[in-house]
Amino acid sequence: MLSKILSINDCSTCKFCCRFKRTSLWETPLFSLEEKKLLQQKFPLAKFKPISQDSFTIDLILEYKTSNPEEEAVCYFLDDKKGCLLNKKEKPFDCSIWPFRIMKKDDSLVIALTPTCSTINKIPIEDLKQFVLENIAQEIFFQAEFRPYIIKKYKSDFPIILTKEEWNKKSRNLNT
Repeated sequence: MLSKILSINDCSTCKFCCRFKRTSLWETPLFSLEEKKLLQQKFPLAKFKPISQDSFTIDLILEYKTSNPEEEAVCYFLDDKKGCLLNKKEKPFDCSIWPFRIMKKDDSLVIALTPTCSTINKIPIEDLKQFVLENIAQEIFFQAEFRPYIIKKYKSDFPIILTKEEWNKKSRNLNT
């Protein structure tokens, strides 16, 4: 979904989004019960934990080998040589849109930008906003409505790229 702004090479050499410090475990991707069951069949060593009644995330807590808060645990679905082992259909929506996030701020849905992706943070915010408007906003807001478990709580250090209200206004203007 992001090939217009992130190259495969940039992502494959970095893999930052697939490694988690203890403080960033909240960023692990979210899965429905059905998605979790399918992945457990294919990857029996992967561990999951419930986030809510209808959503799960990978449970990496046992993957840490030290008490160092800077230590990173690697996603179960990442192979250092091959990259992500999940096919397009299996890949969680969170991963498909990272470093963007669908978040809830107060009572509003927002598309925000993860501040830790070094490659995307080189792109001017106005260019990112234009990209989101033209390419992925509709799908992100649709998925949030269809699969509300993917919505994360807003973090104040995440720049807001687009609000649902802005999108609704822009899409009405496009349709007239």
